[in-house]
Amino acid sequence: MADVPAGSSSWQKSSYCAQGEACVNVATLAPGTVCLTESGDPTGAILRTTPAAWAALVRTLKERRTHG
Repeated sequence: MADVPAGSSSWQKSSYCAQGEACVNVATLAPGTVCLTESGDPTGAILRTTPAAWAALVRTLKERRTHG
């Protein structure tokens, strides 16, 4: 899979982004792959994971936010 710059229209910025550039960008650049990168360093590392693992992480974060 080729790397796509974080400025590409494929990337979405988190709706829970704090002020500044400390945000997470998410994209599905290939079937079966979810990619994450930091908006403060869009040319830096791109973390790749499966949709199931991404969904589990988001679900866990939402549960902790609700019960925290």
